[in-house]
Amino acid sequence: MTIQDMVRILQARVLIGHEKLDTPVYTACCSDLMSDVLAFVDEKTVLITGLTNPHVVRTSEMLDLKCLVFVRGKVPSDDILESAEEQGLVVITTKATAFSACGMLYAEGLRGVPVPLEWNTEDDA
Repeated sequence: MTIQDMVRILQARVLIGHEKLDTPVYTACCSDLMSDVLAFVDEKTVLITGLTNPHVVRTSEMLDLKCLVFVRGKVPSDDILESAEEQGLVVITTKATAFSACGMLYAEGLRGVPVPLEWNTEDDA
C-alpha cells in the first residue's frame, strides 16, 4: 500500500508531502499516547492519532516515521505542520474516527505493528 492508497481509502486530505504520496507503507500504529508509540514501534510506519501537539512530530522524528494521519478532521497548527515538513513527513487528515480509520486500512491490507499478544498468567494473579 502507498500513502496515496491511504488517502483514497480514508477519503483524506493531504496537508503536506504531496510529492511523497507514492511512498510504500507496510504497518501502522494508532495511539494518542506517544509513550506507547515509543514503547511499541520499532519500524518505519504510519502513526494514526487525534493528538495535534508538538509531541507527535517529535515522536515521529525519533522513530523515523513516514506519515502522520490525523483523525476526526483534526488539523494541526501551522508550526506543527512546518516541523513535520522539515522532517519530510507526509501529513494527512481524515474525518474518520481512529477506530474506523484503522478498520478501513486493515480491510485493505495494512497491518499493525507486531507486538507480543501472549499473556504471562503469573503476572495476572
